[in-house]
Amino acid sequence: MDSTYSLHHRVPTADELAHLRELNEMGARSMAGLRRGLPNSLFGVVVTTSEEGAEVVVGTGRVVGDGASVFHVCDMVVHPDHQSEGLGTRIMDALMAYIEEAASLDAYVNLLADVEGFYERWGFERTAPVSRGMFLRTE
Repeated sequence: MDSTYSLHHRVPTADELAHLRELNEMGARSMAGLRRGLPNSLFGVVVTTSEEGAEVVVGTGRVVGDGASVFHVCDMVVHPDHQSEGLGTRIMDALMAYIEEAASLDAYVNLLADVEGFYERWGFERTAPVSRGMFLRTE
């Protein structure tokens, strides 16, 4: 990672994550939900850089689950102006290092990917046709 970036082991704040999701045109999440849910994360990372003398979050990723047998990688997002700098790779490396340390034998690790060909390098595979990913969004 370029020396202008720093990776920190912490969960993003609701404001940081909401801002990055909006910049990347990802689905909105309620601020109340983010504020309530983010502290329940198992692990998270943020990538920062200095802009005009202030430390700014330009990337995030986190892991949720039960801490032993089920892990879900989520909120992988990098600011559009800072993409193609290897930040997503550094974030995933940190998340996977945590999972490898915490996971029990035969743990299940999943994610929902919207980037083709990125997550395979960590061993992720499509679930179909063996199983089918599904989702439900509450209203």
